[in-house]
Amino acid sequence: MSRPPQTPPPRKRAVVAVVASANQLLVIRRSRFVVAPGQICFPGGKIEPGESTPDALVREIEEELGTVCIPEREIWLSRTPWGTQVHWWAATLPRPWEITPNAAEVAECFWIDPAKLQRLPDLLVSNGGFLDAWYRAEFEVPPLIRTVLVDETAG
Repeated sequence: MSRPPQTPPPRKRAVVAVVASANQLLVIRRSRFVVAPGQICFPGGKIEPGESTPDALVREIEEELGTVCIPEREIWLSRTPWGTQVHWWAATLPRPWEITPNAAEVAECFWIDPAKLQRLPDLLVSNGGFLDAWYRAEFEVPPLIRTVLVDETAG
């Protein structure tokens, strides 16, 4: 009897904040000083050894956006083409929003409709995978988003 091939454990782990408001998502454009400069993605980053996923999310949002993040729940788990395991978390930011992007990591921060985000040519590949999974209803959509994503394969 043969066993199915084992997937090697991830070399790196990361966490991402999916912050929604008024049918829009909070995203960043990565600075020229980080990996994948100029790419658009959800805010987040590396989970440090011994750090819990929610603690990493809070730390990363503070580092990137200079604001407090409230992790709500993990909504999806993925692995990037380069082997990083990514924990996708629905999260909220306290109001009033006082976002101050860290220029060393973030070139800009903005809100965008999910369907428009899905069509951006400079969207980070792993983030496109998240939106595709969302469209396939692989997880529950954050409650403040009601927009239907575009099916690029239809018509």
